[in-house]
Amino acid sequence: MTITFPRLARALTIGAAFALPLVAHAPVAAAPAHAADSDDLAAVNRTIRGITTLSADFTQTDRNGQIANGKLLLKQPGHVRFDYGKGNDLLIVADGKSLYMIDYQVNQQQRWPIRNSPLGALLDPSRDLTRFGKVVPSGDPRVVSVDVRDPAHPEYGVLNLVFLRNSATASGLDLYGWVAKDAQGNRTTIRLTNIKYGVTIADSAFRWRDPRPNRVGPRR
Repeated sequence: MTITFPRLARALTIGAAFALPLVAHAPVAAAPAHAADSDDLAAVNRTIRGITTLSADFTQTDRNGQIANGKLLLKQPGHVRFDYGKGNDLLIVADGKSLYMIDYQVNQQQRWPIRNSPLGALLDPSRDLTRFGKVVPSGDPRVVSVDVRDPAHPEYGVLNLVFLRNSATASGLDLYGWVAKDAQGNRTTIRLTNIKYGVTIADSAFRWRDPRPNRVGPRR
């Protein structure tokens, strides 16, 4: 299966724009923050910062309703891999410093600093979500929904992190997925299933073959 986005330009939605209605935000007027929101935001921060490694299956839905499936690997600090499986020529990977969109069909790659993407909320351990995040109404008491944005850089877009309450976890929350939105309003959703925490992930999982002509060997 080949991803139906117009190649890397649309693939940028992974790094700066993730929509399927994971959570239908209730249409309510903005309300002042209260203690419960502060507690939820602190729990979200603990949940994200408590992840050392994670593997999961993901389902991605873009703004046109196109669906793609694959395997997600995450290793802190700053490493992630979205693998769309055999027969697909698109790879998205972060090596601890930068996020790369790699297209083997057209032998191109693009690169962005992790901090310049909403994915920094997941991958940048220095990002304090209690400062950059805001709890938004989810319409479901079982769901905690948090928008993360850098007000100084609206061009980075917004990442809406979605969690399910789970009293059996240390933070009281489980990561369910996220919706990202770029500055142009493009939205895409990532929903996670079969999540496994603390698994062994080799550093080699975040290397790749450079697709550009006259470039030989894997990249770190």
